[in-house]
Amino acid sequence: MQLKIYKDHDTLSAQVVNEIITVVKNKPDAVLCLAAGDTPRLAYTLLAKMARDEKIDFTHCSFVGLDEWVSIPPQNEGSCHYFLQTCIFDPLQITPSQVHLFDALSKDLEKECEATNKLIVEKGGIDLMLVGVGMNGHIGFNEPGAPFNYDAHVIDLDDVTQSIGQKYFSEPTVVKKGITLGLNQFLQSRKAILMANGLKKASVIRKALEEEIVADMPASIIRMHANGWVMIDEEAASSLKNLRVIQKNAE
Repeated sequence: MQLKIYKDHDTLSAQVVNEIITVVKNKPDAVLCLAAGDTPRLAYTLLAKMARDEKIDFTHCSFVGLDEWVSIPPQNEGSCHYFLQTCIFDPLQITPSQVHLFDALSKDLEKECEATNKLIVEKGGIDLMLVGVGMNGHIGFNEPGAPFNYDAHVIDLDDVTQSIGQKYFSEPTVVKKGITLGLNQFLQSRKAILMANGLKKASVIRKALEEEIVADMPASIIRMHANGWVMIDEEAASSLKNLRVIQKNAE
């Protein structure tokens, strides 16, 4: 694991973009899994601008969705689908054939998971997975207690996730379940970036990096990743007490 701390969210976002661009330049047909949410929103804006300015070619890339609220239609502004479409796919002119997202309206969600697992294997695995971290330590919708060896699955959402998730919706919305890639797929990705910013994430970052690696803190799994990067701003790093130990262990 590598720990990278940046001055602020702007600097952090720009560096995350550099990592995405590097992967695509080195492998034009890269398989990318990019999280929805407030944390990477600025990075995606910067990514679209850099792609235009430097003529970065994304036409051969594939995009796999990380997660989705079950029963929320893709047209809903609170859906992960809507976020990715408006923040990444439209600005980068990504075609539907390049994208595989969970169908959260499917009547057979287990089959949906199986199809996603199969597609990832057929594509040769995920080259880059960019995730945020929830206030309860979740990655994607892998809530506290989610086994580390799961692939795509359906899960009951933690009360914290249900509550905080309301910020993405224009009106109160019932979100009891999620469908998500599993932590096993996170571990198997060739490069994983966990991104966090702000004082509100300081406590969870400290727990993820300085306490035990346990299922109750899913984000702690980043320390098990062969090529895992924690990219955070100074505010998110402000509660870390053992930076030297963390960085030495990462060597």
